[in-house]
Amino acid sequence: MTEILDGNGAAAAPSEGTPTRAAVLAWGLWDCGSAAFNAVVTTFVFAVYLTGSSFGDEDVIAAQLGWALAIAGFLIAVLAPVTGARSDSSGRRKFWLGVNTFLVVAMIAGMFFVLPSPEYLLLGLVLLAAGNVVFELAGVSYNAMLFQVSTPRTIGKVSGFGWGMGYIGGIVLLLIVYFGLIGPEVGLFGVTGDDGLDVRVAMLVSAAWFGLFALPLLLRVPENQAPDAQARARVNVLRSYVELGRDVAALWRTSRQTVYFLVASAIFRDGLAGVFTFGGVLAASAFGFSPGEVIIFAIAANVVAGIATISVGVLDDRLGAKPVIVTALIGLIVSGSLVFLLHDGGQIVFWTAGLALCLFVGPAQSASRTFLARLIPAGREGEVFGMYATTGRAASFLAPTAFALMVTIFGETYWGILGIVLVLLVGLLFLLPVKARRVQPA
Repeated sequence: MTEILDGNGAAAAPSEGTPTRAAVLAWGLWDCGSAAFNAVVTTFVFAVYLTGSSFGDEDVIAAQLGWALAIAGFLIAVLAPVTGARSDSSGRRKFWLGVNTFLVVAMIAGMFFVLPSPEYLLLGLVLLAAGNVVFELAGVSYNAMLFQVSTPRTIGKVSGFGWGMGYIGGIVLLLIVYFGLIGPEVGLFGVTGDDGLDVRVAMLVSAAWFGLFALPLLLRVPENQAPDAQARARVNVLRSYVELGRDVAALWRTSRQTVYFLVASAIFRDGLAGVFTFGGVLAASAFGFSPGEVIIFAIAANVVAGIATISVGVLDDRLGAKPVIVTALIGLIVSGSLVFLLHDGGQIVFWTAGLALCLFVGPAQSASRTFLARLIPAGREGEVFGMYATTGRAASFLAPTAFALMVTIFGETYWGILGIVLVLLVGLLFLLPVKARRVQPA
């Protein structure tokens, strides 16, 4: 038996029992399936399709998409910690993960009906925004289940495996939808680009992909155990918000380092998100990549990020999460600066320095999750991971604002790179004083 102590001396119990390899694999496969939403829907395919000229003025649509996602972000910030706390106390964490997962699957499938015409824009925006809300709520339960498939000494490796599976899923699914449906003039099943059919069928494929890869987790990983019947009875929707305020205050008193890390990670995670969010824009606008070349780069980026994430998960367990995050953030800052300084070098610069960025993104994301996991007081996993989602969303304006400001001030897209680098630097500075939790044998 081991005891995990943070800088304030608070103890957190490790998982009960020994998680099986089958449970770890099943958990990681959900991340593999989630690439359908992360890579295909929100990043490289459906969001690009929805902001195309077929739906109207592209600048107006981009603004409308921004407002739709802003509303989604607000809803996530409000709902995530409450739903996480309720899943902890009710003993229905896996149940709600399943419900939210298949709601996302249904929304992805519904995108098939978004024809390339202005009258379908609202439907597309609603499906994309609602999908973001439900997907993030599913992610709260999924992250909390990390405790059910790992031990204190393997949590870094298991977390890295999950992130890596997500990248692998993105690679394979992007290959399927691009080379099977979108790239050729006539794709699989005779699909063409008429009426956006190639993209719309890609949404059906993506929905099936997510649903299929979510099943092993729902079938093989056991449900979490509720603390007690009294705790279940206490929790209702309205009271959850009252208790949330008390929980934040209690977390500040009992695990202050957790609060510090939530703030620091909110900043640097937004910088990490900015690397992928604006990577395609930078590739096309500043380095002359064609749409097809952007997707090819995206596949390569997922390969690099996936290998790095799985590999570094072992170092996370041996050295701790904080050294991994600090090293990754420094690597991101240096690589991003090189993209900016050497931008006149053309596509070779983006291929080299850009892939170097991807080398560090995955490890920083995975280690961030395990760093927090080691800080959370026992029994509050879903609640604190809900706060993790909330703080991340609360800071989600930082990278886009910094990017836009730099481009507006200097008039060139490549200046936006410095905006992202600045956010990463601020996040690193906030992280440095945070004390890591140490693992000691009992």
